[in-house]
Formats: sequence, C-alpha cells, structure tokens
Amino acid sequence: MTATLIWILVVLAAIGLYLSWTAGRLDRLHARIDAARAALDAQLLRRASVAQELATSGVLDPAASIVLYEAAHAARQAEEEQREVAESELSQALRAVFADVRQLEVVREAPGGEAAAGELAEAVRRVPMARRFHNDAVGAARRLREHRKVRWFRLAGHAPFPMAFEMDDEPPAALTDRAA
Repeated sequence: MTATLIWILVVLAAIGLYLSWTAGRLDRLHARIDAARAALDAQLLRRASVAQELATSGVLDPAASIVLYEAAHAARQAEEEQREVAESELSQALRAVFADVRQLEVVREAPGGEAAAGELAEAVRRVPMARRFHNDAVGAARRLREHRKVRWFRLAGHAPFPMAFEMDDEPPAALTDRAA
C-alpha cells in the first residue's frame, strides 16, 4: 500500500514538473514574440521614416514624393488594426516609386543621396527578416498552444492568442539589387 502511494506521488510529481516545464516554455515563446514584435515595429518605423525623409528631400519628382510621403505617413500613423494594410501600401508605394532604376540613380547623384539610398535599401531588406522572425515565433507558440495538455490545463493563462503579422513586404527590385 505504501509503495503504491509513493509511486502515485512520483508520477504526479513528474506530471507536475512536465506541465511546469511546458508552461515555462510557452511563457518564453510569448516573451520571444514580444521581442520579435518590438524589433519588427522598429524596422517598420525605420523604413517609414527613411521613406518619409527621402520624400521630403526634394530629390524625387513631385508625384513620386507625394505618393511616397503619404504612404509613409499613413504607415507611421496607422492604428494597430490598420497597420498591416498601411505597411503593405508603403511597400507598394516604394515599388512604384523605385520601379525605374533611373529614379534610384537620381537619388544617389544628389548630395547625401548615396547614404540615403543605402539606408533605404537596408531598411527595406530588414523588414522581411524581422517579419519572418516574428511570424516564426508566433507559429511556434501556436503549435504549442494547440496541444491538448496546454488547453486542458490552461497553461497559456490569460495571454492572448498570438497573431502573425501579414503584409506585403516585397522590396523594389532596384533597392534589392543595391543591397546585395
């Protein structure tokens, strides 16, 4: 009788340790999502700021400046619910403005243009990477949260279900050639 009770306690302790380990893993995944989201927000803000600065520099033609400025401003001012759409529109504006390689050449020939073009190319290159890191962390957390043990024992607590950040982040060909 005593041996059976000891074995039951050992099994319950092992299950408790396993559930505790799983809850800790889930907590670390949620922290990773928060860190990846902050990095993504920083990269999106950097891209919008560089695009807005370039649009107001007077280097681009007036129509391109207006399109780029409005898209960058909308991306910087967007509410959380509209952020993905606004960032996608900025990507589309960047592709439209820099569809022609000559536009990039005009920027590079202006005083300080080489640095501005390099900074924009770098910002455009980093956004897809930051988004990929964020979405990978979200995917890992979602897969763990779908397990029965996590749902049955409510190991996620009150943490909101993680959502991926879906946007059009395809960079303009002229800027990717420059970044490579």
